[in-house]
Amino acid sequence: MENKYRPIGIFDSGVGGISVLREAVKGLPNENFIYYGDSKNAPYGEKSVEEIQKLVFEVAEKLIRRQVKAIVVACNTATSAAIDELREKYKDMPVIGIEPALKPAIKLKRNGKIIVMATPLTLKESKFMNLMKKYESIADIAPVPCPGLAEIIEQGHFDGPVVKDYIGIKLSTYKEHKIAAIVLGCTHYPFIKDEISKAINSDVPIIDGSEGTIKQLKRKLQAYGIINDKEEKGEVDIFNSLNDNMVKLSYTLLSI
Repeated sequence: MENKYRPIGIFDSGVGGISVLREAVKGLPNENFIYYGDSKNAPYGEKSVEEIQKLVFEVAEKLIRRQVKAIVVACNTATSAAIDELREKYKDMPVIGIEPALKPAIKLKRNGKIIVMATPLTLKESKFMNLMKKYESIADIAPVPCPGLAEIIEQGHFDGPVVKDYIGIKLSTYKEHKIAAIVLGCTHYPFIKDEISKAINSDVPIIDGSEGTIKQLKRKLQAYGIINDKEEKGEVDIFNSLNDNMVKLSYTLLSI
């Protein structure tokens, strides 16, 4: 198969990366995708860097065996822990990571704090620390570590008292402050966006990094000359480490 017609591999520690996959389907409708959710080992945010790197390379090898032409790490924690190492190993293909969307939040030019919700590991790793240092002179950035939240979402809690109570406690400190934006630094968190909005009881913008990640993916595919030029819509194959059974989806289901 010619390289440009091969699928793009997207993976996450579980269901969270589906939020990135949806953006990919919207932005690159002619591409084929393989999505791998490592739910058996979720959440990554509670593990050591070494453990995460081992898991990331195991998943990457699964995707390579399925002849992907590019890899998207749709997990902020995995990006923080392993993106440099992945790029070093797979030099001959685009390897795209995701990071908290601080830059888009700052571009809104709103007054107040920019709250960054993410796993503790994402917030303490050098990738995010360097990103925050880049903008801390022009923005009031408030990192909010959310241990266990990705696991709650992974278990299927997208609303209800468990999520409401967690978010209420995490954001209670900021309810009386002026909030410029909330940045979702974990791909699981967009699934509870409505609950976050209710908790702050306002029209504060809530931003995640999916759009920027897919724009970067498109740029890299163009640079490598491997954009799929077929006119028909692509297909999505979904795997999960809980059983490794494949589920083939139409784009209609993912473009909502």
